[in-house]
Amino acid sequence: MATVLKNFERWKQFLSERVEQARKAGMSDETISTLASQLGEFLADKVDPENKEERVLKELWDVADESERKVIARLMVKLVSNE
Repeated sequence: MATVLKNFERWKQFLSERVEQARKAGMSDETISTLASQLGEFLADKVDPENKEERVLKELWDVADESERKVIARLMVKLVSNE
């Protein structure tokens, strides 16, 4: 996954493909957003941002409370769903 994280456009494409797979598997948007939030927690805790877009997202994540982090996760799902 590290190579996907080096380029933000590749990361968005990767996330878009995973969201589409989840929808095809019958997952609700709420479940997908919950998983996206969990992924955001993992990335924020374990992975150093590799580009300026990821750095901004991490900085936003770090100052956000739990409710705001859920919004960020939903917005990322929404962003890649429009691609």
